[in-house]
Amino acid sequence: MRNTVLIIGATSDISIELAKIYAKNNHDLILTARDPNKLNSLIKYLKINYDINVEAIQFDIINFDTHKSFYNNLANKPSIVILVSGYMTDQILCQKNFKNSLNTISVNYLGPVSILNIIAIEMKKKKHGSIVGVSSVAGERGRRKNYIYGSSKAGLSTYLSGLRNELNPFGIKILTVKPGYVKTKMTKDLKLPNILVSKPDDIAKKIFVAEQNGKDVIYSKFIWKVIIFIINLIPEFIFKRTNI
Repeated sequence: MRNTVLIIGATSDISIELAKIYAKNNHDLILTARDPNKLNSLIKYLKINYDINVEAIQFDIINFDTHKSFYNNLANKPSIVILVSGYMTDQILCQKNFKNSLNTISVNYLGPVSILNIIAIEMKKKKHGSIVGVSSVAGERGRRKNYIYGSSKAGLSTYLSGLRNELNPFGIKILTVKPGYVKTKMTKDLKLPNILVSKPDDIAKKIFVAEQNGKDVIYSKFIWKVIIFIINLIPEFIFKRTNI
């Protein structure tokens, strides 16, 4: 019997590559999006190239009241859950209009906590399962340029750490992924150092290998682990004067 993988937020570039990798490795797929029609071409590709079951389901990460019924109505409960949903907007817009802050916090933290709480309870009963949460290096320390987004991702990372601690005795694996810059349509016009930028397919491959091997935390590139280590060494009285 094949494992079923649930990918929450399946329209992102990383999610698309993840779907292809898990399909290639003989996993059935449940893909979610606010508009499932956006997944039609991906589903067609997966069905043509791989002998798996795949379906798209409507799911809104910030429509909290629907989360329980969504999960309960899944015909095949997933043994692997990958949360890729994320939202980032300009820091100034978040400060000027709280709706932007609330949406950032809801998509990146509140929604994931809501759905993963439900899933974790089920996995705990079965003493089996794996959860992957895509967070961000932005959550490692508050920076003036993106601390609303960063704090929401910090919350997600801390939540996943606590979940890992709670569910470890039950044999459930929790993987936290902390990407840096990713080469996507949104970043194509930005001038970013190539050494810091990862391609979605490379990140997806790392996630697959890490999840299959029960890793706890991974970065998209090793250099980000070094950078974050150095940043965290900077005393606050110095860090507050920086513009990094």
